[in-house]
Amino acid sequence: MSFFERYLTLWVGLCIVVGIFFGWLAPGIFQAIGALEVAKVNLPVAVLIWAMIIPMLIKIDFAALYEVRKHWRGIGVTLGVNWLVKPFSMALLGWLFIGGLFRPYLPATQIDSYIAGLILLAAAPCTAMVFVWSNLSDGEPHFTLSQVALNDVIMIFAFAPIVALLLGLSAITVPWETLFLSVALYILVPVMLAQGIRKWALAQGESKLAQLLIALQPASLVALLTTLVLLFAFQGQQILAAPLIIVLLAVPILIQVYFNSGLAYYLNRAAGESHAVACPSALIGASNFFELAVAAAISLFGFSSGAALATVVGVLIEVPVMLSVVRIVNASQGWYERGAAVQRNGMLRGEDTTKRA
Repeated sequence: MSFFERYLTLWVGLCIVVGIFFGWLAPGIFQAIGALEVAKVNLPVAVLIWAMIIPMLIKIDFAALYEVRKHWRGIGVTLGVNWLVKPFSMALLGWLFIGGLFRPYLPATQIDSYIAGLILLAAAPCTAMVFVWSNLSDGEPHFTLSQVALNDVIMIFAFAPIVALLLGLSAITVPWETLFLSVALYILVPVMLAQGIRKWALAQGESKLAQLLIALQPASLVALLTTLVLLFAFQGQQILAAPLIIVLLAVPILIQVYFNSGLAYYLNRAAGESHAVACPSALIGASNFFELAVAAAISLFGFSSGAALATVVGVLIEVPVMLSVVRIVNASQGWYERGAAVQRNGMLRGEDTTKRA
């Protein structure tokens, strides 16, 4: 993990302070930036989001999809948690906490927008940072790569329908044109560009690709931090008026991360998968593609919306929370392997009984 990645939470905190300060100092400038839109897509932010996402997508080798058959249990668990559990559990937590328990402490006009932001955050599985978490937990690299590649393919087709379904259930009007435009701009086009760049770099050798990734990584982080400064410049007055909002929005996000990572970890153990597969499975199952969530929230609801703020809170807590999950799965390796071994032995005995019969 690089110096910037290790202290990402600190940089995000500094961006909050800087963004709020400049938003208070020169509100007119940021209002002008926010007005640079086409079809509700903010053009400066679109450029920044591409600068964030493309270097991460260049790392992904879609040729690795053939590896999925080697770890089909782990793949099945992760897909189930990512697409059948996480978005819906986050929507439920959003309705419970933001729409119910915390409603008296939040601006009434932003309740639905906060819930929408939480849904956007959970509807897209993480891509790039998962490689960092997997490495820290000694995860199986081929499983991690193939799972991320598979999730990206699914995301192109599933992100918009799942978000639309859950926003509809939340009685939030779905701007379909903007939603599909967000998918095209922030998933489809970056994937195509990234794979084109990857192919070009590989044609010149593996070392060229490694050099390119090293060169692009700082640009990705700078773009992320610049986007956050812009976001908080627009959200500054609201945050200063009610800092409790940040804490309240963090509650369902924290519960969602620990619930989904624990569920994926346990299901892999029950399925008899190795610890090296269960770790990245749990981490992929819990973490979020916050770059896409931030971009989609801005496109759908605007810079100053509660949805944008909710996704930014996800960025704020992502790194420390995921590092704590890494520590948990590493510390519980002995417990995990005992249970997985028992499960595998049971499966083998069952197969032997079937053969004899």
